[in-house]
Amino acid sequence: MTEIKPLNWSPVPGIGYTVVRRPDGGMQLTFTDLSDATIKHWYEFSSEHLLGSDRLTRNLYDLRQVDEIPEKAIRTAIELNTDPAARNIRLAVVVANQKVAEAIRSIAANTLPETASAIKIFTDMDEAEAWLARPLDRIA
Repeated sequence: MTEIKPLNWSPVPGIGYTVVRRPDGGMQLTFTDLSDATIKHWYEFSSEHLLGSDRLTRNLYDLRQVDEIPEKAIRTAIELNTDPAARNIRLAVVVANQKVAEAIRSIAANTLPETASAIKIFTDMDEAEAWLARPLDRIA
């Protein structure tokens, strides 16, 4: 059996997200705000976590509590998910509604290269989980 990588995350006052280990070994990040402090902390945590990424994994970003996604947050996510280590990740992003989903898609549409992680945006948590549950050998 493959050993699960340590999470190395603990809550920080004023930071608007939490992280838990998913049963499949991936991470679930739940965001309550996307302030500059949250984006900075998330970027640093995620960058550190990509170090040594050596296996296929499933992550989920739950953004349903965030009404508006700033362009800065989208561009930061694109930067993180184009790191060569991110190619091993299947990432489901769950947002509150179609308006938010379309805003993200319009910014990301021509920005993500083929080497990025497999990303899909959802407005339904069950659909996101079903997509994540697909075999990882079919990551795209």
